[in-house]
Amino acid sequence: MFTNYRKLLCTLAAVGLFASTSLAGDFSGSFLTGYNGGLGFRVGGMASNFASGFPLALELSFGYTRLDPGSPEKARKIFINDATDGTPEKLGYAWDVQLDFLHRVKLLELRDAFVYVGVRRSMFTANFKFVGGNEFFDIQTDQWGVGAGLKASFPMASRLGFLMTLGVEHHFASALYGHDTTYGSDGETISGRNDYTYGDADAAINQPTFNFVGMLGLRFGF
Repeated sequence: MFTNYRKLLCTLAAVGLFASTSLAGDFSGSFLTGYNGGLGFRVGGMASNFASGFPLALELSFGYTRLDPGSPEKARKIFINDATDGTPEKLGYAWDVQLDFLHRVKLLELRDAFVYVGVRRSMFTANFKFVGGNEFFDIQTDQWGVGAGLKASFPMASRLGFLMTLGVEHHFASALYGHDTTYGSDGETISGRNDYTYGDADAAINQPTFNFVGMLGLRFGF
């Protein structure tokens, strides 16, 4: 948990640095909420016209999404032990940072629309508790990914717009680790249990893979 907090602080610092160095061009901030594999929230900053002749805008954003973490019973067997006592509870979430390249397009009657493509870095945590069984543990994975889609803004007032985005994302398989056990996507296992493999761990834990994105929010111009 504390590892993800440190990653969060580094990400926020990167967002601040991006914003402070991009104000030479046109800059806007945004807040979005909606579906991103689960209920998600996102804040970001977009810069355009910051370099002469450069045709693309850049957007750096930071998000949090609640996700289904997977099977508590299978996770316990694969990462911890074969005990079955306790009432299972589960919580899944991911922090992520995204860098997108955007190109303005003319589509239908949309006056302020962009297509985008970019890279993602996701930090996913599956938290499991067996209440009454004295078993509490996290399974984590850090993944790279890619995404693409369409983003459009509709003016509401001076320097304020209604923002919507539709897209798709894919995150690449990565090592799953927790409780001193690691199952690597390359087949390497550290302190694994019995004859369980990465395939077993991946089937038990719902790390992000492919998902659709549909979010709404506000865009603030500066």
